[in-house]
Amino acid sequence: MEIVALIIAVLLIALVLLQSGKAESASQIIQGGNSDLFANRKERGFELFITRLTYVLGFSFFVLCLIISI
Repeated sequence: MEIVALIIAVLLIALVLLQSGKAESASQIIQGGNSDLFANRKERGFELFITRLTYVLGFSFFVLCLIISI
């Protein structure tokens, strides 16, 4: 079980690093620049797949850690 948790953790880290930054212009907020940071952006294609896979792996990791701790 611990090996599966380790594999899921490594995959989760890799997927998070593959995702595009949603706060790319966060420095403009601090400086007061015109930013569309909170604009409604829709994910499509590969980005949507990566996001959903991240959710699934995150939930799996959480449940697996709960099972291991029992």
